[in-house]
Amino acid sequence: MRVEVDRDLCESNAVCVGIAPDIFDLGDDDLARVLVDEVPQGREDEVREAVGLCPKIALKLHED
Repeated sequence: MRVEVDRDLCESNAVCVGIAPDIFDLGDDDLARVLVDEVPQGREDEVREAVGLCPKIALKLHED
């Protein structure tokens, strides 16, 4: 599973960072960024929660 940030939609609310700070971070531009290429095994539910709670729907899941 991969997750990506639509930087055009992100408003720096950092909900994702609060849920999974080792997966998401705010970059120097104050937009969310993903810190991993693949979501670590066992962390999928946490990432799904972050995606579901993003107020701007800026996170997209790719379940390969």
